[in-house]
Amino acid sequence: MMQLATISTVFIDIGRGLREGFFMFWETAWALVLGFSLSGVVQAFVSKDQMRAKLGNHRIGAVARASGYGMVSSSCSYAASAMSKSLFAKGADFTSAMIFMFASTNLVVELGVVMLVLLGWQFAAAEFVGGPVMIVLLALAGGMVFSGPVVTRSLKRIRGEQGEHGEHRGHESFMGVSAEREAQLETTSMSEKFKSPAAWSDASSYAVADATMLRKELVIGYVVAGLLASVVPSHAWNALFLHGHGFWTSAENALVGPLIAVISWVCSIGNVPLAAALWSGGISFGGVVAFIFADLISMPLILIYRKLYGGALTLRMVGLFYVVMAVAGLITQGIFSGLGLIPSRRTFTITAAHFSWNYTTYLNIVFLLGAVGVWWLARNRSRFGGGSGYAIDPVCAMQVRVADAPAHATFAGDEYYFCADRCREKFEANPERYANGATSDGMESSTTSDLDAAIDPVCGMSVDPKTAAAHRVHEGHDVWFCNVGC
Repeated sequence: MMQLATISTVFIDIGRGLREGFFMFWETAWALVLGFSLSGVVQAFVSKDQMRAKLGNHRIGAVARASGYGMVSSSCSYAASAMSKSLFAKGADFTSAMIFMFASTNLVVELGVVMLVLLGWQFAAAEFVGGPVMIVLLALAGGMVFSGPVVTRSLKRIRGEQGEHGEHRGHESFMGVSAEREAQLETTSMSEKFKSPAAWSDASSYAVADATMLRKELVIGYVVAGLLASVVPSHAWNALFLHGHGFWTSAENALVGPLIAVISWVCSIGNVPLAAALWSGGISFGGVVAFIFADLISMPLILIYRKLYGGALTLRMVGLFYVVMAVAGLITQGIFSGLGLIPSRRTFTITAAHFSWNYTTYLNIVFLLGAVGVWWLARNRSRFGGGSGYAIDPVCAMQVRVADAPAHATFAGDEYYFCADRCREKFEANPERYANGATSDGMESSTTSDLDAAIDPVCGMSVDPKTAAAHRVHEGHDVWFCNVGC
């Protein structure tokens, strides 16, 4: 009987945790849709042409550019690590490449929106205050830590692997986009992009692909946070974090926060719900900020760093990242404490354990309908002329630019592009599974060839040259139209 009672208690606790996690998700569903949608717009509308050529050192200008480029990139920690590796391989300064990675995961809009809803505006503001602090610290210390033969060996290691796999072949790898079309895309003004259905369909594809790619991290984050919030007793947190020792409490909490991130195996936006549970458990403001910043030293990413850069450079990376994240969290707490902005309310509770007609429900209905529209636009992007120069990673379903995809592979005569080496390795282990279009969102897994489709230059829609309603020759180039009016 005792065993049955124990088992029953365990299942009840798990059920409570899952319920807490679900309603935590319900509180932030509209924010996730808004954040991913805005991120998709930024990624599709902001050109990253010549990005690598402008990051050759870690002076003030290069640091600012690396931060800006990171802010307009995907917030996924895995994608950010792969892109930073690509920048380094193409000649970017290693410190600047790491700054790009930091900005990509810590200065992005979707993270701020979710923090605003789940933790409050003070934590959302702390992201954009502490993020620059962390980047400045990394820029100052990176020049000393990331130097010497260890960096040179890592660069040779990466370039050797890329040569072996035939990656990054330059602009000739821009499949499905002619030189003229590529130049057109790079020179298109922002106002024209806002009027282009093709550009909006590309933005939708980015949003859907990023959400699909991060689905596991989000699920893990909400489930773990729900369990921690409902199952772990308060005395367990009190034993982990110091209390009542002034500065030493803040320092210890800021040092412990990143260590929890290492063992949590949760990264990107998925660690925000867990941060809310930690805040409720008693960790300091700076400790929460340091924990959120520390998604780049979660265990899966440490293993990736070791594979990419080798053990010696990875040890330096993780050590410096840990110190920078902890110090940035502590400094951020000092700034907010001095301004009297640290929240006094600590108890983290879901506003309702059931569905009710309130502003959250109304927002969720509106934004979930909007999410359906975004998904439809992404699914039908070829109808609007979108997709040129982009490919869908067949493993994780992330949308990547073909010109700067971190990895690529060839199977059965077709080219496939990936957000990171880990996705390429999964593909190469079982290519038949992924080559058959096994992407979770159903979008095409390779780029559309110009032999199969052309873009109406007037309306931006995709047309089949064989069945085009009209055709003209302009300055020696064939141009097809969707109708005679165009």
